Amino acid sequence: MSEKKKKSAEEETKEGFGHLSRREFLKDASLVIGGSTIGSIAFAAGTEPQQQAKANDVAEAPCIQASTDTITIELTVNGGKYRCTVEPHWSLRQLLRDEIGLTSPKDWCGGQGACGSCTVIMNGRPILSCLTLACECDGARIETAEGIAKAKHPLIQSYIKWNAFQCGYCTPGFITSAKALLDRNPNPTEADVRDALGGNLCRCGTYQQHPPAVLEAAEALKKA
Repeated sequence: MSEKKKKSAEEETKEGFGHLSRREFLKDASLVIGGSTIGSIAFAAGTEPQQQAKANDVAEAPCIQASTDTITIELTVNGGKYRCTVEPHWSLRQLLRDEIGLTSPKDWCGGQGACGSCTVIMNGRPILSCLTLACECDGARIETAEGIAKAKHPLIQSYIKWNAFQCGYCTPGFITSAKALLDRNPNPTEADVRDALGGNLCRCGTYQQHPPAVLEAAEALKKA
């Protein structure tokens, strides 16, 4: 045996004493890695039919549809009596606009209750008609901007005098919120007015004109 081969054999014997040789280590490592990969494939293959079955079960499950039974309600809007047949999912704003024909409640924020443009007064309180179900308004008393204008409330003239609007889209919501305030508090402060109108947004930015308009309307009501 040559000196080179003899040295290699001695090194392998020395490395193998109490340790795995490089050759044995690489061989065992390849078996472990290969075995784990094969095991993963086998596991996936074994679970695929079960997953497919579950998917089929979901697809074949009967779909439960929402009830479309109509509901008949009676309510008073701006002093008039109405008997309406509504769907369970209809909002009060939808009923007022599409069925009764009162277009002052607007829909700036897409029914999210974020802008106040759909505000009406229900039983003396300002509410967001886009978030109020029509079927929950049986027996309610509703006031909209049309009714406030028809009654010649001082708010209308004071809003015109103080230029408290520009495009006018949000104005009905401000008017109804302001009237609800004056109904419950005939002597509001400027802070009271700002707080009452805090949920109404104005895209034109006429916020500074609203408080003096509402306060002047309050004074006019005292003299009436």
